[in-house]
Amino acid sequence: MIASAGVSGTRYALSTRVLHWLGAALVFGTLLVGFVLANSLAGYAALLTVHKALGALVFVVFVVRVINRITDRGPALPATVGRAERVAVLASELGMYVLLLAQPLIGWAMLSASGVPVVIGGVVRLPPIAPVDAALFGLLRDGHSILAYGLVAMIAAHVSAVLLHTLTLRDGMLRRITFGSDEPLELRRRT
Repeated sequence: MIASAGVSGTRYALSTRVLHWLGAALVFGTLLVGFVLANSLAGYAALLTVHKALGALVFVVFVVRVINRITDRGPALPATVGRAERVAVLASELGMYVLLLAQPLIGWAMLSASGVPVVIGGVVRLPPIAPVDAALFGLLRDGHSILAYGLVAMIAAHVSAVLLHTLTLRDGMLRRITFGSDEPLELRRRT
């Protein structure tokens, strides 16, 4: 989200926008299935299979996003974003990436510690990344749950900040990552 000075344009590159919304959909789906999985006994195996596949996709998409983010600095933040808020934006972006990369790895390690083979989509078998250990499994399971709630809080803060800028400050913050016309809505209504 933080852009270097001198970057022209008002939108992120198309690849960045596609990765953002693909990642958002995958994270939302993974969290939803994970919360249902944690609170359901019926269909546990099927839910776990879907959750593992989505988690693996989240990890791959966010590795690509990190690489893309390094290469696409994006447009400058609106003038309504002050110095302290710029630091908060950078810190929250970094925190979100760390959580979105750590969460699938912790899930993988948790399954490894349980002794259950990690098979994605019934095809790809991942090697264990943690020793089989019941105590470690419990610790990783708790960590996986805590990070899920942390992600929900960070996503809520992210969406709230974007909505504040878009609806209250009307500075085009949301338009930077969406598709469609580059022209502000107010200008489109006048024509």
